[in-house]
Amino acid sequence: MTTVTNHCCETMSRQVDVSCDEHDNPYACPDALVEFSAKFQEYGLIIHDGGTSSSTIAFCPWCGRRLPASQRERWFEELERRGIEPGEDDIPAEFEDERWLASPPR
Repeated sequence: MTTVTNHCCETMSRQVDVSCDEHDNPYACPDALVEFSAKFQEYGLIIHDGGTSSSTIAFCPWCGRRLPASQRERWFEELERRGIEPGEDDIPAEFEDERWLASPPR
């Protein structure tokens, strides 16, 4: 299983990496359309309603390619296997991005 280091197309890369001089938070910036969660390998369309919601997408809106399968369930399973309870225990740093996908099981 590979992690996403390159996005499916140039437009997706620009959208995921959009920077704004006015807004530090992409959820506050009307120009930010897509978020990418490295730890879950998920893409989502940002819902600009004042919160931090997004709607997960399975295909790129620009090139039409299928996006990688979400690793959200696997992330929680791996934490559980290691005896880590999200919300109660500290989450190891490697679980905050895609590094956990490459680490050997303990």
